[in-house]
This record gives sequence, C-alpha cells and structure tokens, in this order.
Amino acid sequence: MLLKEIKHIFHVELDSAYPKEEVDSFFYLMVEHYLGLERFVLALEPNTIVTKEEEQPLFEGLSQLKLHRPVQYILGVAHFMDMEFKVDENVLIPRPETEELVRWILEQAKEHREVLKILDIGTGSGCIAIALAKNLPNAKVYALDISSESLLVAEENAAKHGVSIEFIETDILQTEKLQLQFDIIVSNPPYVRELEKKQMSANVTDHEPDQALFVPDDNALLFYRKISEFATLHLNKGGSLYFEINQYLGKETMLCMENFGFSELQLRKDMFGNDRMLKGKLV
Repeated sequence: MLLKEIKHIFHVELDSAYPKEEVDSFFYLMVEHYLGLERFVLALEPNTIVTKEEEQPLFEGLSQLKLHRPVQYILGVAHFMDMEFKVDENVLIPRPETEELVRWILEQAKEHREVLKILDIGTGSGCIAIALAKNLPNAKVYALDISSESLLVAEENAAKHGVSIEFIETDILQTEKLQLQFDIIVSNPPYVRELEKKQMSANVTDHEPDQALFVPDDNALLFYRKISEFATLHLNKGGSLYFEINQYLGKETMLCMENFGFSELQLRKDMFGNDRMLKGKLV
C-alpha cells in the first residue's frame, strides 16, 4: 500500500475526534517510530510503498488512537528536554510546561559550584530528576515515588541516559522524615481537582494514572501542605522549594508556602500564560 493512502485512512478515521494537525502528528510519529522514516518522507517521495508487515503496526496504532489511548503510550516513549523517555500507563506523560520548571531550576542551580543535593518528589517517569542530573553533573539527585511500578520505569530511564539517581519508594503523605538534607526540593504533585475532570480529554482521564493527577475538591492543596512541611525539615538553610501548580490556585499555593515560612516567593506563568510554577526559599 502507498504510505500516502495510509495517511488518508488516518484522517478518515480520526478527523472527527482530533484536530487535523494532531492526526498528522500521530501519523508521522508512528512512521518515524515503526518504519524509521523521516517526517518529510512524503514530501520527498510521495509514492513511498510500505509492505503488509510494515503497515501492520500503523493500523494497530490507529485502532488504539480511536480508543483515545495517548500516542506516547502506544509508542512507549515520550520526549522531554530533548531526551527520549520510556512511558507506560504507570506514569504521567511528561508535559512541556514541566520542562519550563526544570529550566528554571537549572537557571539557579548552575550558579552553584559546590555539590548540590536535589530531591524530586513524585518522580513518575523520572523525567525531572534525570533532566536535572544530566544537566548538573555536580549534583547528587534523589527521587521518590509511592509507586513501585513507576520507579521501575524511572530506573530504566536513568540507566538509558547514564545518570546515577537514588530512588526511594515511599508515600510522601506518610513520610515524616528522611535522614537526608537537600539544597533543592522539586515536585510536580497531583493537583487536578475532581471538579476539573470534565474539562480534560478522554486520552488523559481514561489512561493516565489517577493517583498522579487528581486531588479531592475539598483538599486541593493536600500535597503542597505536606511537601512544604517536609521541606522545612529537609532543606538546608537558603535552600529552594519548586512546585508545578494548578493554574487556578496560584495565590492559594503561595499562601500555603508562606504559612510554612518560605519567603522570596516567585510565581511564574507557563508558555500558555497560566500560573504554573512556584518557588520559595527557606531562609
């Protein structure tokens, strides 16, 4: 079959559920992943032919897209900070907004010449911890998560990218103290309220792990309170706490950090203009 015919089938099957540009993206991601062909293959060779064997994974992927399974889970990989990460349904798919959080940390951390100790709370795929370790060779990075399945994925990603990270399996909500002190603590914890669920697409709500996404409507800052309290015990003097936050709760999350004694608070917007990142210092 001609590759352009398969692209046409993707649009026939998916255009009613996704924007056309997104369908193009799905198609070319699969072509690159399964066939090893560059994105511009049809522009250069419009009559490219694929064999029955080669077209099979494309049509299998199409069937999963019709069920709203995220393309990253179909392919088993996602990209973050110019790196490829293994992902599956045990971990959140890394978002570009989280890259902005990592780059903000790197702005500060690269000013330090001494060894930095960093903790990533709720590491998931390990993308934050691994990106920091990759870009800060003088840092000792720790990462914790409640899920043993997530940590297996994170460990595989750390090995793939050649970084040494100490992984800790624990529930931060039940963790009173670790025998460690840090210069930086970072977390992208669950922050989506149940009331916001209806605004989200089915590929997120039906496939990504609930425990990494949602918090009760009446206790939306549950993780921010616990992690802020934890950070007061485990940050060195002058250390920084960074959060990714719910865009609707920026002021409330800042107040939460203030209540635990953090100062020099900075709230940053993401590329979409939403309040998304928050930093505080323990003086």
